[in-house]
Amino acid sequence: MRTSVRSSAADLSPHYEPFVNRRCLIYFGFTLDIDINVKVYDAGDILSNQIFPMTPNSISISRISQLAEEHPDAVTAALCGILVILGSIALQVGWLGLAVLILPAAYVIGGYSSTREGLTTLFQEHELDVDLLMIVAALGAAGLGLWRREYHLIVDGAVLILIFAVSGALEGYAMQRTERSIRSLMSLTADTARVIMYDGERLVAIDKLAIGDRLLVKPGEIIPTDAIIIEGYSNLNQASITGESMPVEKVAGDEVYAGTINGAGALQLEVHKTPESSLIQRVIRLVQQAQTEAPPSQQFVEKFERGYAKLIVGLGLLLAILPPFVLGWNWEDTIYRALIFLVVASPCALMASIMPALLSGMANGAKQGILFKSGAQLEIIGKVRAIAFDKTGTLTTGKPEVIQIVPAAGYTETEVLQLAAAIETHSEHAIAQAIVQAAQQQQLQLSSAIDVQAKIGQGIVGKVDNQTITIGKADFVQATSELTHISHQLQAEGKTVVWVAKGDELLGIIAVADTVRPEAAATVKRLQNLGVEHIIMLTGDNEQTAQYIARQLGINEVYAELLPEDKVHLIKKLQTQYQTVAMVGDGINDAPALAQASVGIAMGISGSDVALETADIVLMADKLEQLGKAISLGRRAQNVVKQNIVFALSCIILLLAANFLGSITMPIGVIGHEGSTVLVTLSGLRLLRH
Repeated sequence: MRTSVRSSAADLSPHYEPFVNRRCLIYFGFTLDIDINVKVYDAGDILSNQIFPMTPNSISISRISQLAEEHPDAVTAALCGILVILGSIALQVGWLGLAVLILPAAYVIGGYSSTREGLTTLFQEHELDVDLLMIVAALGAAGLGLWRREYHLIVDGAVLILIFAVSGALEGYAMQRTERSIRSLMSLTADTARVIMYDGERLVAIDKLAIGDRLLVKPGEIIPTDAIIIEGYSNLNQASITGESMPVEKVAGDEVYAGTINGAGALQLEVHKTPESSLIQRVIRLVQQAQTEAPPSQQFVEKFERGYAKLIVGLGLLLAILPPFVLGWNWEDTIYRALIFLVVASPCALMASIMPALLSGMANGAKQGILFKSGAQLEIIGKVRAIAFDKTGTLTTGKPEVIQIVPAAGYTETEVLQLAAAIETHSEHAIAQAIVQAAQQQQLQLSSAIDVQAKIGQGIVGKVDNQTITIGKADFVQATSELTHISHQLQAEGKTVVWVAKGDELLGIIAVADTVRPEAAATVKRLQNLGVEHIIMLTGDNEQTAQYIARQLGINEVYAELLPEDKVHLIKKLQTQYQTVAMVGDGINDAPALAQASVGIAMGISGSDVALETADIVLMADKLEQLGKAISLGRRAQNVVKQNIVFALSCIILLLAANFLGSITMPIGVIGHEGSTVLVTLSGLRLLRH
């Protein structure tokens, strides 16, 4: 095999050498047979991406390099696997020299990371871990194969290294998820703010703002940092921060949060705290902290691996030294048995007891619209004892809808809705959009409205057919009628009441609310039947609305008017009592709690990008009923994993006992070791079945 390059790197300008001089894996003169056509281009061609064009017979070096940089662990595992297969084939066809050249490359490429981590742990922390044990076992198998000229043992050692290389790739992807979460949170914040100076406005970087600076935020813009309104009024969409389902009216003296979206009014703000102390920055830090803290289960696994490695290495040394003195073995048999011990004691079957089963369960969940981001979370969700639900967008649809229309005497529901929608078509308020949507669903013909004026915090007024139509709060409409009692009753149920009047005559009231998901109540009941001990609801919405929604769903414990950090504190409190706690949410404000929870669950369609990145499980179709299926699948996964672990440990114990009694050879030990690995892998595939 050779690489054909039809031009020299020297033909290109030295400034562009990196385009040609990419990293290449060359081992003892062998490379992949890639036919690369390199042509000379000028700077204009290079800047316009004309260098190294893709053709059916050529491969973009820059693309290969980019792939290696984005997925280094996966590329390493893939190369190791290819080399193991090629080396095994070379042995099968009798090309011993070629096999002896290829297989060491698999050892170097696949085992470099594990060797480095194992040696780092050994020298810096004075601890032994499974990484180093696997390398010693693999090198022992290779050395034994060369010593006894049983070269297939070199392949066995390479397979051990390949298994760990694949595991390292999976861990790498898990670490990248945290970085993506933080980047997504950072994208919510503005890079600059419009500062009001004596000589006009000037854009200033957020980190350069100081307390006392005056800012101008125009309609539709993102609030750049936490501040106090000193002039203007508007409605702000705070759902991303507080979880409130309705836009919030803000006037002079009110605080606004970074990352929220300004409505129709221009605002002048005064910075009252440093940008790094803003609410959105605290959210970012909470996510970082919660995701970098290792859960108890992970700490237990790490301790087990190191304890197991110490035990095996210690026993291996004793087995290599004591038998000649105690049992009268010769040194050749002693070393042979010690190396067999290292191979059969390697925890491959033990490790394979977990990941294939969890990966199969993840695939099963994906078919049902349940995305598990890691196998560990599939196992953890089966242990959940308490669940905290966000309200808006999770238990409810997250969008206000017209729930009820109560006309005054002499009018119909259609007349009230028709006139209200004619005026509200000129407003972008969420309640206005709900009223217009209700009219569209009934296919009502709307008259044209003129002279429409929005009164921030009060309502909206306009003319239809030369008659003044007023819509808004009771005080604004100046409504006093028999509908007042009904209005109070609707508000007690968590609904927002909009009054509609024509001139001085009341037409009726329209109740608007965020509606409960149809499957929410059944889901809560299902979770209770599955044995979930405690279910609570967390929301940034007001207490009255929260309590009404909770009563509909059968949830007895409710916490309302919460900020993101309040939700984190409540999750921590639940964890001290119930250990394994799940959090279900969809908004940016839920991200810290999702990260803090033992398992975070996000809604796939209505969920924000940050919630989707932070969560461990995503319900892709926003179907809450899939939550019960996820817990059942997690419990099945637990059972399969436990069965596999018992079987794997039993096989290891039997092989170790047989090796000590001298009744197995190295090939039999390898067959027993790898055979048990295959069996537990096949056992894990049972989770592919529904």
